[in-house]
Amino acid sequence: MIALIDYGSGNLRSVEKAFLRLGADIHLVSAPEQLSQAKAIVLPGVGAFDDCLTAMRGQHLEPAILEAIRAGKPFLGICVGYQALFESSQEFNSKAPGLGIFKGQVKRFTDRPGIKIPQIGWNQIKILNQECPLYKGVKSGSFVYFVHSYYPVPEDHSIAATETEHGDTYVSSVWKDNVFAVQFHPEKSQQVGLKILKNFLDIIP
Repeated sequence: MIALIDYGSGNLRSVEKAFLRLGADIHLVSAPEQLSQAKAIVLPGVGAFDDCLTAMRGQHLEPAILEAIRAGKPFLGICVGYQALFESSQEFNSKAPGLGIFKGQVKRFTDRPGIKIPQIGWNQIKILNQECPLYKGVKSGSFVYFVHSYYPVPEDHSIAATETEHGDTYVSSVWKDNVFAVQFHPEKSQQVGLKILKNFLDIIP
């Protein structure tokens, strides 16, 4: 069973439908004890950093998520679910700390002429780490779908799996051990996105 974390907001249904289309045994999970039964975890995200972290903590999900990651269960963060893995965010002068899996801060795109904020729509990913299992069979330069104004800046650049340019050049996905996370929305990225999700399923023992 794959746990799709439901913290009361986020684009759950489109993520769920994408995994179901691939034949995955995926279930919405909102209680910490359910995570112990899961073989893998997906943390989606639409909305603000603070809202995501505050809601998860209100449901006592944080310790269970951290324990699952420590236990080596495959984990996929999407959009705000990616940002939540870092220590803090500049979004709305955020007060909620992140999960702190990775060192670094979530920052806003730099205002500059011709660059729209938020970034909404299709953009390219340049694959930096060809060994990342998520991108098996995916070409560098493929287009995926983004909706965001903020992005993480990892202190350890070795975890960077892809980068993307939108005025700023930023790390659009990361990988370390059993933890994978992407700023874009694979569930909205057509065949490329489905391939990435299928690659995640193939990681699950």
